[in-house]
Amino acid sequence: MKFIGIIPARYASTRFPGKPLAILAGKTVIQRVYEQVSSTLDEAYVATDDERIFNHVIAFGGKVVMTSTEHKSGTDRIEEAVNKLHLDCDVVLNIQGDEPFIQPSQMKALCNCFLDNQTQIATLGKAFESQEALENPNSPKIIVNNQGYAMYFSRSVVPYIRNEEPANWVTNFPYLKHLGVYAYRLEVLKEITQLPQSSLELAESLEQLRWLQNGYRIKVALTDIETVGIDTPNDLMKAEQFLKQTKL
Repeated sequence: MKFIGIIPARYASTRFPGKPLAILAGKTVIQRVYEQVSSTLDEAYVATDDERIFNHVIAFGGKVVMTSTEHKSGTDRIEEAVNKLHLDCDVVLNIQGDEPFIQPSQMKALCNCFLDNQTQIATLGKAFESQEALENPNSPKIIVNNQGYAMYFSRSVVPYIRNEEPANWVTNFPYLKHLGVYAYRLEVLKEITQLPQSSLELAESLEQLRWLQNGYRIKVALTDIETVGIDTPNDLMKAEQFLKQTKL
């Protein structure tokens, strides 16, 4: 099977404008993401809507495609990139442009999900380590079935544990944190970008619920590595410290 990574990267960001071009230990964030992805998968491309990012990727020797400024999600941007590039592959990985520390083991875990012919979409899950993290609505929770497929994603703490104090929930159930990295079979990517927003998606503001509500099967690969996303300038400073500590 052939696996291609596409990295959606926008210049405009409410919390951190120009984030892909921010410098992280001597390299831009987008270059670090690209190098991580291209060293693991068969090919990698940046999909952007900004000429500054486009020109920068060309300058460091990366592959890049210009896409529309109108997309509402990274999935839509990736689907346009696939069409423009006429890609011939089995699976497309959606690697966020603000995840410079995505690990080869995590990408390989996603790819291995497609050894199961029933897998249409794959994503990553990681065990929660604290009650505080569990209660954070910005860290979606995944409910999986016995075969490792997602049954539901929620910003709420699910399941509710009856007859147990909420402060103890994280030690009484294997709660799973969703890490927002995806992989799609090529034909499935084309299908899901044609779907209208669903009622569950609108309620929770989680795009993956649209796919579940329309009957798509999402396999959840497990990782014990925490991703270090960069959403704000303060996160960039934390990433600098993380880089020094891990010596990546």
